[in-house]
Amino acid sequence: MRIAQVAPLFERVPPEAYGGTERVIAVLTEELITQGHEVTLFATGDSVTRARLVAAVDHALRDERMQHSWLAYHTIQMDMVGKHAADFDLIHFHTDYFHFPITRQLGVPHLTTLHGRLDLPELVPLYQYYRKIPLVSISDSQRTPLPWANWCRTIYHGLPVPDSSYLRDPQEYFAFIGRISPEKRVDRAIEIAVQCGVPLYIAAKIDKEDEDYYKQCVRPLLHHPLVHFLGELSDQEKLKLLGQAKALLFPIDWPEPFGLVMIESFSCGTPVIAYRHGSVAEIMEEGITGFIVNDQEQAVYAARNIGKIDRKKCRNSFDRRFTVTHMASNYASLYRKLMDGWKPSVIV
Repeated sequence: MRIAQVAPLFERVPPEAYGGTERVIAVLTEELITQGHEVTLFATGDSVTRARLVAAVDHALRDERMQHSWLAYHTIQMDMVGKHAADFDLIHFHTDYFHFPITRQLGVPHLTTLHGRLDLPELVPLYQYYRKIPLVSISDSQRTPLPWANWCRTIYHGLPVPDSSYLRDPQEYFAFIGRISPEKRVDRAIEIAVQCGVPLYIAAKIDKEDEDYYKQCVRPLLHHPLVHFLGELSDQEKLKLLGQAKALLFPIDWPEPFGLVMIESFSCGTPVIAYRHGSVAEIMEEGITGFIVNDQEQAVYAARNIGKIDRKKCRNSFDRRFTVTHMASNYASLYRKLMDGWKPSVIV
């Protein structure tokens, strides 16, 4: 198949540090090529890929000097997609809803994977208006606010199998990986670690909009001797941190659409302690990949008993459910289904 993958322009593909969506697009693109498909990637010019690269901007828009231009460059990108549309059997968008208006003119099958939260009130009229656009959810729970949308399938994210094997004897620390933001609740992670008397290593990104929250609510907590703030890490550094941790702490307070760091942790054989929100109950296997909790008391109890989780079974769960091979094969199957049933008057 001739497939186009359309990525947002805020990060390169793959990202140099934080950027879950772009990382998923990167591994999906490369695996589709490995499986014999011809792939074109619409992304930033600094992206690294075996696919044919079509770039609307030279560098990722995350650069503060470029952030004000995000709308202009995404508009250019959509025009580029439209001009090349006839070259593809299917176009796969990862750009939220920004491309919706051009889908009526593409003339080829298309698909949109939604990577973010959908519980925002302004999304209801938007998705009602574009009700026929084919959508993929990254968890069943993500669909909850818009159950009537044109969902084609839920396809879980997948990642490559890490080079290093899981570690049977982890070091004496917990890990927190993600963004410093109110919904990620690093404060809960710190409290869990301190109550257990176990060091916590925090590998986290601070977005500009979260700087005040960081300064007022998080930075004062970092002075505890058990807490170590590392900033953003590369993929290899992150996997090393996860692989040697007793557990990943994932004490979220929002409807998480997927939680890529959870399966990164599974891939290292490292169990997860997660709050029961969003996709957690779908992605986790209770008692196999870790523990699902409802409050801090349960979280501390789980952390103190994390040694009961068999790290080999945790890694096996990743191999069964979350490899990039599984993800790409599921998408390829859906691509064929959409191509077989495509009618220009129906998919708009």
